[in-house]
Amino acid sequence: MNLRPARALLVAGLLALTACGDATGDRPAAVSSDWPSVLKAARGQTVNWYMYGGDEALNSFVSRTLATKLKPYGVSVNQVKITDTVDAINKVLAEKQAGRNHGGSVDLIWVNGENFATGKQAGLWQCGYDLPNAKYVDSTNPAVTSDFGVPVDGCESVWQQAHSALVYDSSKLAASDVSSVTALFAWATAHPGRFTYPAPPDFTGSMAVRTFLYDTAGGPSAFPGPTVAAAYGPASARLWQRLLTLAPSLWRKGQTYPVSQADVEKLYGQGEIDAYLTYGPGAVAQQVSKGVFPSSTREAVFRSGNIANDSFVAIPANAAHQAAALVVANQLLDPATQLALFKANGAYPAIDLARLPAAERQQFQAVDLGPSVLPLSELTAHVQPELAAAYVTRIEADWKTHVLQR
Repeated sequence: MNLRPARALLVAGLLALTACGDATGDRPAAVSSDWPSVLKAARGQTVNWYMYGGDEALNSFVSRTLATKLKPYGVSVNQVKITDTVDAINKVLAEKQAGRNHGGSVDLIWVNGENFATGKQAGLWQCGYDLPNAKYVDSTNPAVTSDFGVPVDGCESVWQQAHSALVYDSSKLAASDVSSVTALFAWATAHPGRFTYPAPPDFTGSMAVRTFLYDTAGGPSAFPGPTVAAAYGPASARLWQRLLTLAPSLWRKGQTYPVSQADVEKLYGQGEIDAYLTYGPGAVAQQVSKGVFPSSTREAVFRSGNIANDSFVAIPANAAHQAAALVVANQLLDPATQLALFKANGAYPAIDLARLPAAERQQFQAVDLGPSVLPLSELTAHVQPELAAAYVTRIEADWKTHVLQR
């Protein structure tokens, strides 16, 4: 998304956004580029938002809090729960290949960088829009202007921050055991079956493998550029050997891996494992307060740093309800919505708090996620950037070949 903060217009001229459609429902109506016209076109529309459905706190936020905030605009949201973003991408791609250029079934996608790149290359996205609440976003932040090395170019809108961290039971692991990847692997070897990670291409499983790769290669600087560098070959070979050595000490001796992050968190809650990596450290607080996770749950960031990125939503160019999708994307950036999401799910705000009045900023700062969750200052102290999308695709395929199938 093009995040020029002062503008409340979408683009100069007209955008072909879908309103209520004609009598047949096959063709979109043209909507003026000014925001009041978008709001008018959006009224009465329901947005089919395709997104990961394994987080119950986030599901509740969408169906209750967000839905309530959208009511004044006459917009409804239908959360279509998926386990893999590629399912939504494939649906949009299939519709495009079938010539369905209007009235598409997918209106909004919580998209990750790898799949955003695929969709951008295939011309799947509605691009070139600004949102009124973009004024709260730092448009100079590289994490906002680029998604896994792919320029955003006005084709998606940020809505939350993701920071990786290690979640662990402090009654089972000492601080020294979680100080580094090497220390964690040593602990796992001494305590067989008590650690695991989901199989890539699960988004968090892929992050775990990239974390291990960074540690093996000395950081992300070893892998520059948008295409896979020659250094990847020898570094990844060392990584695969390292993970193969670790595998017999993993849950179920590494003969199988959890399919999803939700499965990993369930194993932790049931006491089958004692540590796991997460992309949602803030959400751990709710699991502890509900008694799903032990009160001894704590979080750590490895000395070498932790991977972080921003989460985006994208609107397919053929979406049936583009105007309403813009309203949803804009509402997600509303400071009150960002605060509600932070409180409900521990999702760190995508907006720049420095742009808020002092009283509103203090509301974010006053949120207490409890002793189990690291403060944002510690999560952001040694942030490592994401690799370009080409690396992610290669790493996921190579992990399957060199680790899973060995």
